[in-house]
Amino acid sequence: MNVYFLKNNGRYVTVKDSADYMRIVTEPDSGSTLYNIAEYYLDGKKKSIGKSSKIDPPSYEGQRIRFYKSGGKEMISFYKDGTSVDDEFGFYPNGKPYLVVKYPAVPSPNRGFDDYLIMANYDSTGVAGVVNGNGSFKIYDDHFKQIVEAGMVKDGKRDGECTGSEFNGTWKYTEKYDNGVLISGTMTDDKGVVSTYTQTRSTAPQYKGGLSAFYKYLGNKIVYPEYESDHKIQGVVVMSFVVEKNGKISDIKILNPVSPAIDKEATRVVKNSPLWIAGTRFGRPVRVSYVLPLNFSLN
Repeated sequence: MNVYFLKNNGRYVTVKDSADYMRIVTEPDSGSTLYNIAEYYLDGKKKSIGKSSKIDPPSYEGQRIRFYKSGGKEMISFYKDGTSVDDEFGFYPNGKPYLVVKYPAVPSPNRGFDDYLIMANYDSTGVAGVVNGNGSFKIYDDHFKQIVEAGMVKDGKRDGECTGSEFNGTWKYTEKYDNGVLISGTMTDDKGVVSTYTQTRSTAPQYKGGLSAFYKYLGNKIVYPEYESDHKIQGVVVMSFVVEKNGKISDIKILNPVSPAIDKEATRVVKNSPLWIAGTRFGRPVRVSYVLPLNFSLN
């Protein structure tokens, strides 16, 4: 059994009192190769349950259920290769159904904002706005205090005008869709600055050549620390960093350390990375946080 203590931002901590929740990983059930992953709030109530092909960090496979602190179900998702696939079911804190979306059955490394269909949507009393992918939808923030997006869908795809907001309602946007295709979008921020965009609302930061090319760069540049090599010290460094608006890497943090020398080497090679292609949001370059597992293995 492996036990981890984590903050809500994914950072690992060493003691329970500093954590927001804990993760317990146990051996696969008989006849299975998937590890059992159970996460708990600090009061002992379940936060999520699922199965993973890896001990740490998890790469979920099959069904995963997340729970509110009250104990009710928050979301039921299905995974393949660590990515959401097929139907995902969301619930209000009162237990009523909230939202059903459908992801592609085959995971894509370049999945974006448009890669799901809205199949059902309800208000908190159970009244349906979207049925079988058709109707008007409203999507709320994580606390169900504010509507962050509203519009119409046809066969699960956004169609016609869609409006929404970001940053506690201080940024507001209007978009026009045709059968799921974003024809035009306009965002006005809290300072009155307007930006326009088409095709997609947001793009993720990318390393030139993709993630496989980034791992190849890391593999070519990493120098295994001598002491760790001699003493066969291995493990997965989980790190976070920010891809800045200009494509530079900044704010590197080690979420799951292996050893001081290995952590330092992982930080060095990531810090010296060639420029990335910056992520965008509403047609503007944005800072994006990225989490990366980096395996230090002598095999």
